[in-house]
Amino acid sequence: MFPGISDGAAHRVAERLARWRAAPALHPHGVLCSGTLDVPGSSGEPWGVPWLDRPGSYAVTVRWSRALGLPRRLPDALGLALRVTDAGGPGSALDLLFTSSGSGRLGRHLPLPRPDALTGPYSTLLSYRMGGRERVLAAFPVPAPGGPSKAARPALWQELARRPLRFDLRAAAPGEPWCPFASLTLERAHAAAPATTVSYDPYAHSLPDLRPTRRLSGLRAAAYAGSRRGRSADGRGGRPASSPTGGPEPPPRS
Repeated sequence: MFPGISDGAAHRVAERLARWRAAPALHPHGVLCSGTLDVPGSSGEPWGVPWLDRPGSYAVTVRWSRALGLPRRLPDALGLALRVTDAGGPGSALDLLFTSSGSGRLGRHLPLPRPDALTGPYSTLLSYRMGGRERVLAAFPVPAPGGPSKAARPALWQELARRPLRFDLRAAAPGEPWCPFASLTLERAHAAAPATTVSYDPYAHSLPDLRPTRRLSGLRAAAYAGSRRGRSADGRGGRPASSPTGGPEPPPRS
């Protein structure tokens, strides 16, 4: 995010872009989805993360979006932002941000533009500290039995109106295969104006034993803060700006 610039410059760029868009600086338009995250708990070697080592079911809010907001027929880096309610206890949420990517040793660290939402994995790109290991996290769409082929490129919100959407959440350290740690089910889509959508921040909403590594942390945290500041009408936390159409944003077609 904003490579090659200082933390202060990243803050200013993100603030100005968010103020101009009246929406997040990146991923300005998206679909909000509600659903459930099921954690089976460790059955073998523990993860070293109490939240993952014990079984549990959690309400989630997910935002699917395009990074640059390009026309919907064009490939774009796709985002899947996940907020797990009460992951760290009552009132303590966990945010995980995934970007469309490959799944190989190098591809999992690089954004991969795609025109559609459900034909490839999403990864955190940068590693997370999980217990005593550094691992990349990823979300893999689970195909529907007898569903449309990849060539059909279903729109996420249209497919969600037809059936719940499932993603397998997996983690991998360098040289390790992907190992599942949770199952995400999206159940319903909600229209949301860009200026009032959920603000995700993996640094502000992490767990002590599950948090992003420090690589680019200052730069990314500054950009998130600038984007939040710029989304208000006057940059000082005033009245949120309305969407360009004056009403809730319709679900984009993936």
